[in-house]
Amino acid sequence: MERRNTIQKQLVLEAVAQLHNHPTAEQVYAQVVKEHPTISKATVYRNLASLSEDGRLRHLPMPAGADRFDHRLDEHAHIECMACGRLDDVEFSAGAPGSALASLDAFAEQATGYTQAQHAVLFTGVCPACAAQRALHKA
Repeated sequence: MERRNTIQKQLVLEAVAQLHNHPTAEQVYAQVVKEHPTISKATVYRNLASLSEDGRLRHLPMPAGADRFDHRLDEHAHIECMACGRLDDVEFSAGAPGSALASLDAFAEQATGYTQAQHAVLFTGVCPACAAQRALHKA
């Protein structure tokens, strides 16, 4: 069954793209409701789920904290600051670890018999701003 591309769905998709910070569902709702105060939180959540299922958004389950959403669908990983929760993209150039990760997908399929194997890479660390803040407090 083909899903319709509703105005609400388009608003949610645009909000995720405009926020540029891997927003949570709450942040997407806050962005959409500014311009469209009648939209419900349930509608935003439902459309985030639908857009993720359709492959138009990437759903990023976060081990500690609220799940995030990414409008970028190209091959890249993420790094989360352990201090403030900031989430940034980690770019893979040709021949870099990204191709090794694709090989791992194929290996997982071959080893298990699964199909359409995918990976999700989340690095953790301390972002430059938090590292600088920590350095100030130590001095």
